Amino acid sequence: MIYSVSGRVIHTEAELAVIECGGVGYACKTTFNTLQQIAGEENAMLYTYMSVREDAVELFGFAQKEELKCFKLLISVSGVGPKAAISILSSMSTNEFALSVATGDAKAFTKVKGVGAKTAQRIILELKDKLAGETISVRGSSSQTSSGAASGSNIAEAVTALEVLGYSEGEALSALSKLDPALSVEELIKKSLIGLARF
Repeated sequence: MIYSVSGRVIHTEAELAVIECGGVGYACKTTFNTLQQIAGEENAMLYTYMSVREDAVELFGFAQKEELKCFKLLISVSGVGPKAAISILSSMSTNEFALSVATGDAKAFTKVKGVGAKTAQRIILELKDKLAGETISVRGSSSQTSSGAASGSNIAEAVTALEVLGYSEGEALSALSKLDPALSVEELIKKSLIGLARF
């Protein structure tokens, strides 16, 4: 497995960046966001994912670990392939992706070419289920004791979204502990991201 490629940027085009490493040019399929980040740079380092199928071996590269994590989450959804995942992540930032999953905003995904309503709903349902298993300790924490199940659920969903972005559970809980748990999930995430960005 190739973890990353680092070297000279020798070519870019729509959804593709070629990075030269040790005299070999690695063609990495990528997102518009990554292409923007490496635009004008002589050298770049991309975190990679290799897709091996019967008819093709493809390398995908991302400028940020968070974007790679979101890509892996998307291709784990039944019916969502690498091409659709690249299109989705080219149309929204990792912050917007996490927010859309956490708040159940299917319309954000249907705006992407090639993603229908059923696929959008499947993305939200499957990723919420997968991420719920990672936040069991949050759901069972004191955040649900006195303020009610609704606010506790909002905190848990906000933690889930922040974990998608690469923050640890501790960092997410620390940022959320300073906020009113009665806020909507969207507001909790937005305010937490502002607080976390300061550090």
